[in-house]
Amino acid sequence: MSDSFSVDSLSGTSDDKELQEFLMIEKQKATINAQIHEFTDQCWDKCVDKLGSKMDYKTESCLTNCVERFIDVSQLITGRFAKMLQSSVNGLQ
Repeated sequence: MSDSFSVDSLSGTSDDKELQEFLMIEKQKATINAQIHEFTDQCWDKCVDKLGSKMDYKTESCLTNCVERFIDVSQLITGRFAKMLQSSVNGLQ
């Protein structure tokens, strides 16, 4: 009686790579969702004074601008970290 699962099947298979890639993508999705949640909370606290039946133009504009600035800053920071990482990797070679 032979098991279809063995220790040898754990090392370096394409299934392992696919699983790692899947997990990496899911982690990225979770990070993005967490950032969106943080943006929403911070911008809501900053922009919404009172809650009515309809959002006024000033509040809507404030929320839009707030989220866009958070996204801009996040992209800027991510780009700088990527450059720093690339520089340190190139310096090690």
